[in-house]
Amino acid sequence: MKKFILIFTNCVFVSLLMNAQTAYTPIDDGSRVHFVIKNFAIKTGGDFTGLKGTIKFDPEKYAFSSFDVTVDASTVDTDNSSRDGHLKKAEYFDVDTYKTLHFKSTKIVKSTAEGRFYMYGELTIKAVTKPVEFGFGATAKNGGYVFDGSFDINRRDFGVGGSSISMADNLTVSLTVFAKSY
Repeated sequence: MKKFILIFTNCVFVSLLMNAQTAYTPIDDGSRVHFVIKNFAIKTGGDFTGLKGTIKFDPEKYAFSSFDVTVDASTVDTDNSSRDGHLKKAEYFDVDTYKTLHFKSTKIVKSTAEGRFYMYGELTIKAVTKPVEFGFGATAKNGGYVFDGSFDINRRDFGVGGSSISMADNLTVSLTVFAKSY
């Protein structure tokens, strides 16, 4: 019985080591969290900074990889300070109440294209969590990775923008996230 327990314990330990992932920290330098939405039929974009979180990634063990990342909602920047102030109010991002926008992966699979993967996860904005899925690339760079991808969401699903009729419901979020191992 002791021999069985020892073998079982060793198997569990080896399994944990084989599935261990390097942890990376997303950083703003070299990253961009960007959105584009039509407002009065004109495409308008903006960015968020203040990336935080943990990314565990290994392209060979992608099934065990995970992303848990936030951006600071108060950093919304559309190159128009008046519009930025408006977007920080309760009708939009309500940054006084909801400090971050949060993404957490639930599953990662390999794409047929080299260096490409497909991610399933949950996006939380203003305490509303919705599933999102998108393709992404992972490129090794300077002791870390650059992850890039994009997805579409409906702003009304998250209670952003109220009943605005000048602003489109759907928008595209594009991500270029540089993450380093520390």
